[in-house]
Amino acid sequence: MDQIRQSVPGASVLFQALDLASLDSIEAFADELRNSRDSLELLINNAGVMMPPKRQQTEDGFELQFGTNYLGHFALTVRLLPLLCKGNEPRVVSLSSVAARSGTISFEDLQAQRNYKPMPVYSQSKLACLMFALELQRRSDAAGWGIQSIAAHPGISRTELLPNGTGAWSAPALARRFLWFLFQPSAQGALPTLFAATSPQAQGGVYYGPDKFGEIRGYPTVATVPPQALDISAAERLWNESERLTGVTFPIIEEARGADNL
Repeated sequence: MDQIRQSVPGASVLFQALDLASLDSIEAFADELRNSRDSLELLINNAGVMMPPKRQQTEDGFELQFGTNYLGHFALTVRLLPLLCKGNEPRVVSLSSVAARSGTISFEDLQAQRNYKPMPVYSQSKLACLMFALELQRRSDAAGWGIQSIAAHPGISRTELLPNGTGAWSAPALARRFLWFLFQPSAQGALPTLFAATSPQAQGGVYYGPDKFGEIRGYPTVATVPPQALDISAAERLWNESERLTGVTFPIIEEARGADNL
């Protein structure tokens, strides 16, 4: 916050704690925001957990990666929909990953209770984020919410996501440390997200990522959507299951525009 204020004197900056692995925290955060604001123009769903070696759970009993990366953002977007619908050309940007290419939605074992493998479970969570972004745009168009739902991914970037998730001495973390030249700078990896969030050229229902070397580095361009993310029936099933798991339901447009609480 101090750095932002130094770079942009007079900037209005507010910090609020939010734990995407807690439905209670999400509800409290959304309530606080709805009590302090009349509208919201932009929501970036960016929290991520990557490949913990052993299966972990959120406080609500969800598998940690699926619960944090996807279900938490689903619930947050639901809670903030009334503010977004009152915003000026509102956008929701959901972060996916190149890992989504190999992802599948395991409806019979969404929480990886029977078969936990770190990378496939991560890929599932990021495929779910992409499918959610596309389905949100379809539903916004159908209901007249006026929301642009956009997906983005950062390519492969030099962040602490791998070491924090897999452990400092894991093979992925060691690759991140010693093969650093294979990873683009984190600021570069943020560009597709910033493009989706701010560019007049960004379009709802479109997926953006880096433009070089199979979308792992470079500057923002339209990314390739994996075929499984275009399965509309699976996206609808995932949406319905997400509502059931989180206990939050997208309201009709009149409620979204006029309600104080969901």
